[in-house]
Amino acid sequence: MDNSNLQELISETEKRGGGLILNFQDKPAVVVLTVDRYNQLLNQIQPKTMAIAEEASQETLSFEETDKFFAGTKGKVLVTGGAGFIGSHAAKELLLAGFEVVVLDNLSAGKRQNVPQGAKFIEGDLLDTALLRDIFAQEKFNSVLHFAASIEVEESVREPERYFENNVLNTAKLLSVMSEYKVKNIVFSSTCALYGQQKVMPINEAASIAPVNPYGYSKFLAEKIIKYYCEFAGLRAVVFRYFNACGCNFEGDVVPTHKTHLFANVMDVAVGKKQGITVFGRDYETFDGTCIRDYVHVLDIAKAHLAALEKIDEGEKFRVYNIGTGKGSSVLEVITKTAELLNKIIPMENGDRRAGDPPVLIADNTKLKNELGYILEYSDLDTIIATSWKQAQNNL
Repeated sequence: MDNSNLQELISETEKRGGGLILNFQDKPAVVVLTVDRYNQLLNQIQPKTMAIAEEASQETLSFEETDKFFAGTKGKVLVTGGAGFIGSHAAKELLLAGFEVVVLDNLSAGKRQNVPQGAKFIEGDLLDTALLRDIFAQEKFNSVLHFAASIEVEESVREPERYFENNVLNTAKLLSVMSEYKVKNIVFSSTCALYGQQKVMPINEAASIAPVNPYGYSKFLAEKIIKYYCEFAGLRAVVFRYFNACGCNFEGDVVPTHKTHLFANVMDVAVGKKQGITVFGRDYETFDGTCIRDYVHVLDIAKAHLAALEKIDEGEKFRVYNIGTGKGSSVLEVITKTAELLNKIIPMENGDRRAGDPPVLIADNTKLKNELGYILEYSDLDTIIATSWKQAQNNL
């Protein structure tokens, strides 16, 4: 092939955005592929389904096609579990703040319609290490928000192996790929279930770790692995131990994903989907015999993640924060308050205690306020009930 033909091939390749020149039947041919895609084909890795949450289009797009929609923002964030309750709220807040967002979710619990418009969506599982490497090779992430997890306490008692696989092993795989591709920042979704039954309330981050269910223990093990990567692999992490997440954004447009939560069940009764609610345990050592929890609005949780990203390069490499209000409400208080505000009758029946439920969990959020500077804005019961009601009406 003479220089004029070579120059023509180069010119045609450049017009197509780059490619490879390969010999086919002893003749040169232009193949418009990225090197990563070429390697995928050589290794017989099948491309995964991709989609972008755009109002005008739900069609599947390739990595190369979707990249053009995301440019000139504050940075790119991978949100695992971003089709779930908390993850979808966080993804939306990230977009509003000017970040590029890629959501990875296997939709085992999350809902596709929860992925906010403007976020790139990838349906896949953290078990799929090849997919993770593919995503990290294509996307130049600045940070990861890791929400993907199994979170039902009662279920974890029945199926502990599932919780250790999904919450511990999958987190380890994610951290390994992050380290491989030199993505150093992670904000991890943990839980107050680590604390178990504490004698001193409210609970601060220095309290003893004593989980009473496999869910809490799986999150504790995940935290330990993250701390290891911070100490020995150069990662920086903020770990949020959520107390009881509830509420919804003010549009109420997030589809519920976990129907065992108290507010979800109360709202199902209020809209007529259920005849009544079961109160699990009336014999706890509390003022009215029912469990007391610290209910924190999901918008406060989502916005705290933004505060974490802003200050993730400050202080120690591994930091833990409670997200809660510092005060608790009993199950009966929540039901009674909801009935009063909505002017609805909420029939109740008594049930046995659920396995793994401690009687009282209330957060000390002093560290969150002092170090990250985040003050809760939405976590009063009135706002939680009003936004939960809006969500329930939108999902009849």
